[in-house]
Amino acid sequence: MRQDWQVRLIQLLSVPGMLLAYYLFLFHEGVLIVGCSVGSVFDCGQVSGPGAQYASIGPVPVAFIGLTGYAVIFLLTWLRDWDFPLMDYFPELMLAVTGFAFLFSLGLTLLEFFVIGAFCQYCVVSAVFVVLLFGLSISYWRAVKAEGEADAS
Repeated sequence: MRQDWQVRLIQLLSVPGMLLAYYLFLFHEGVLIVGCSVGSVFDCGQVSGPGAQYASIGPVPVAFIGLTGYAVIFLLTWLRDWDFPLMDYFPELMLAVTGFAFLFSLGLTLLEFFVIGAFCQYCVVSAVFVVLLFGLSISYWRAVKAEGEADAS
């Protein structure tokens, strides 16, 4: 029987990711105030605040996109336990979703570094979560692939 500890860890890490993204979404909407020093290297208002230039893609806040991404990752790990037809491709699907999240997060981090010139510490924590999720997805995909090759021989 295959060990799927990576999937359980992905599911576990997606929960604080959702909470963090929701917190940033509330900050973006002006409901909450976060503790960042204005003008320092960590300036959440400049990065993801209500008036931040790059905090939205069109009318959609980046924090809401992150919240949706974490929710999709959580739901995929939850649906895996059900007999859902798409789950035959679960390792590849999880790799694709977390890979997209990784590229999106990388793009945002590069934007913070090269364009905005400031970082949001909460966004950095979210980026670390995404890197871990992607790494766990790669590990899970490799384990499933190795198990399939072992079964074939």
